[in-house]
Amino acid sequence: MGAVRTTTADWIDEGLRALARGGPDAVRVEALAKSLGVTKGGFYGYFADRNALLAAMLDAWERRSIDDVLESVTREGGDARAKIQRAGALTLSPELLPIDLAIRDWARRDDEVAARLRRVDNQRMALLREMIGTYFTDPVEIEARSLLAFCARIGMHFLAADPLDGTDRAEVMSRTADLVLGSHLTGDR
Repeated sequence: MGAVRTTTADWIDEGLRALARGGPDAVRVEALAKSLGVTKGGFYGYFADRNALLAAMLDAWERRSIDDVLESVTREGGDARAKIQRAGALTLSPELLPIDLAIRDWARRDDEVAARLRRVDNQRMALLREMIGTYFTDPVEIEARSLLAFCARIGMHFLAADPLDGTDRAEVMSRTADLVLGSHLTGDR
């Protein structure tokens, strides 16, 4: 039986899964090697140390969260509302959301991670402003609607309150989008 081979991407992906499960302290070379079914010696063929892996993980998260999302939104096209919904669905996908939430928590204790998160969130907000700006001209209104849309999508994952009996969370979020985006983006002219 041949030796198991890993790639840089394998280590990064396993690191991101560990981060999502347990935060940055869970990203340990020995634990990652065990999860990958290899010895930790192979790690050093790809990374100088754990900090290099953490930086590569943040690079991968940033690329997936911004570059890949923007490429998909551009490729798929559609009106502003469709682009906003697509970007939100990709950004908060089951694959990216746990990583995003872990990075938000990590950023509270690490200035370098906080700077990365700020850069990513600034790009996300820029897309919202651009899309919402196709329907509204007042800069304050554009900013308010963008902020509310972003906060509603991120904040719902931190809210511990149960929804009102008989309400469906997806339906509530759809209605929230209608309220935040206004009739200009719902087709109810």
